[in-house]
Amino acid sequence: MLAEKNSAFPATSYAAKFMTSNELFFDLVTFWVTIDPVGTIPLYLSVTKDLSSAERRKAAIRASVIAFGILAGFLYLGQYLLEEMRIELLSFQIAGGIVLFLFALTMIFSRESAPADAAEEGRDVAVFPLAMPTIATPGALLAAVVLTNNNTHNLLDQTLACGVMLLVLVANMFLMLLGDRIVALMGRAGLNILSRVMGMILSAVAVQMVYSAIKGHLGPG
Repeated sequence: MLAEKNSAFPATSYAAKFMTSNELFFDLVTFWVTIDPVGTIPLYLSVTKDLSSAERRKAAIRASVIAFGILAGFLYLGQYLLEEMRIELLSFQIAGGIVLFLFALTMIFSRESAPADAAEEGRDVAVFPLAMPTIATPGALLAAVVLTNNNTHNLLDQTLACGVMLLVLVANMFLMLLGDRIVALMGRAGLNILSRVMGMILSAVAVQMVYSAIKGHLGPG
C-alpha cells in the first residue's frame, strides 16, 4: 500500500500544490496503523508493570517525546541516510522485523524481577522498549521514509506529514496515560499474562514483516 502511494503521484505534481486532504488522511491512517496506539496500551502496561504510577506516567511522556524525535529524524533524513549507505527499504524492513522478533522473545520468556533489579542495571524503559520498538515501530519508521519520498515530496509536504504523525503520537500518549485504570483492574498476574500474549502476537508480526520483505512487499501485508 505504501509503495502504491509513491507511484501514484508524479514528482511534478508536488512542486505546484500542497498535499490534498485525501493524501493527509492517507498519511494519518498509515501512521495510526503502523504506530498502533490501541495496541501500544498492553505493551506499555507490560513493560512498566514494576513501576509506580508516577514513574509510569513519566515513562509514557518521555517515551512519546523520544519516539517523535526518532520518527521525525527518519521522516526528514531517513531516505538520505539509507541511500548514502546503499540500504534498500526491503533490507531495512527485514532488519526491523528481526529486532522486533528479539524484543518479542524477551516479553515471552521474561522472568519476574523486582523494580530494584531494573534500577541497578540502569535500564530506562522509556527509551527501550517503549520509545523503540514499541511506539517507533519498524513499520512506522518505514512509513516515515516511504510516505515522504524526497523524489515526490517537498519540505512543506514532509512537514505536513510530520504534523499528522505528531497527532497520532499525542493520541498514543494519552491512551498510555489512561493505563493506570487498566492496571487497577488487571493486577500483576493479569499483566504478566498480557505481556506474554502480546509477545506472541509481536513475534508473529515480526515474522510477517520479514516474510513480506522476502516476497518483495513493503509493509507487513
